[in-house]
Amino acid sequence: MKYFIIAGERSGDLHGSNLVKAIKKSDNQAIIKAWGGDYMQEAGAEITKHYRDLAFMGFLEVLKNLPTILGFIGECKKTIEGFQPDAIILIDYAGFNIRIAKWAKKKGFKVFYYISPKVWAWNQSRAWSLKKNLDRLFVIFPFEVEFFKKYDFDVEFVGNPLFDAIDNFEPSTDFLQRNNLSDKKNIALLPGSRKQEVEKMLKLMVDIQMKFSDYQFVIAGVSNLPVEFYQPFLNENIKLVTDQTYDLLSQSTAALVTSGTATLETALFEIPQVVCYKTSGLSYKIAKLVIKVPYISLVNLVAQKEVVKELIQDELTMENLTIELNKILNDTNLRNKQMNDYKQVKESLGDIGASEKTGRRIVEILRSSN
Repeated sequence: MKYFIIAGERSGDLHGSNLVKAIKKSDNQAIIKAWGGDYMQEAGAEITKHYRDLAFMGFLEVLKNLPTILGFIGECKKTIEGFQPDAIILIDYAGFNIRIAKWAKKKGFKVFYYISPKVWAWNQSRAWSLKKNLDRLFVIFPFEVEFFKKYDFDVEFVGNPLFDAIDNFEPSTDFLQRNNLSDKKNIALLPGSRKQEVEKMLKLMVDIQMKFSDYQFVIAGVSNLPVEFYQPFLNENIKLVTDQTYDLLSQSTAALVTSGTATLETALFEIPQVVCYKTSGLSYKIAKLVIKVPYISLVNLVAQKEVVKELIQDELTMENLTIELNKILNDTNLRNKQMNDYKQVKESLGDIGASEKTGRRIVEILRSSN
């Protein structure tokens, strides 16, 4: 059978790669095309558009780039119609993928969604659109099952795919030497993968390094941004590693993390963290009006309480960041509490096998409907 997968950012590409492997395991003659990235390509999908072209964040940024985004949507529709897949599989990337789902359903394609858009966070009425336009929704957080019940929408909880990614990870024995890192303790800087957010985050993250001279700050860079982009932030005690986030986390004492999937990854590696988030003033004002959840980090949302400190917008200052980093480095009680909370978060998320289960279910559903 033929499968078309859409992932619009790095984390979706990572989970999409495990999904590609799972589909091929259940359907060894699967033909898979995708809008995705290097991970999915390595797993065996033919990438017809790279996600680096699709990475826009924030309400204002999306509005400014709307003509470009609408052009991509039109291009994606043409690619799908030319390919005529048996299934379209959407991974997160809400604004784009919800539009594709609506169009695809009208065209008679089978539409699956793996990793639900965060409709529980804002614009909750989009849950009705998902119910109407999807053949099946596979969710990765337990609280999502309860949320969708309010819309009489029976979704499948498959566990969290981060367990798959971390289970597949093998630490590099020569990570420090290969990246010319010193033997100082590391503080990991995870500023995100999109140029706009990385610029905003790194300016603040690196400025506090002078107050923590006993530590080496290491930026988790991504290959979809050129090395030259990171160069202005580097010095003798601020280093860069590229596409080695898990190795970095496994060798770090603490982390400063831009809100997103990385907050949950950091928790699963049991690294104390401070969550940082800043966007344009207008985007933040709009977000304040529409967002319906009390936290922005996945760790706190899954725990349904404050496990990690969130410094958002005006609270994200050099002074506050210094105070909070000091706490997670030096307050033993706070570190222990965070570790205990991490353990509870981990237990609530299920076990490994989310991607394999989802891939198997998609193949089963397609075969039973033929």
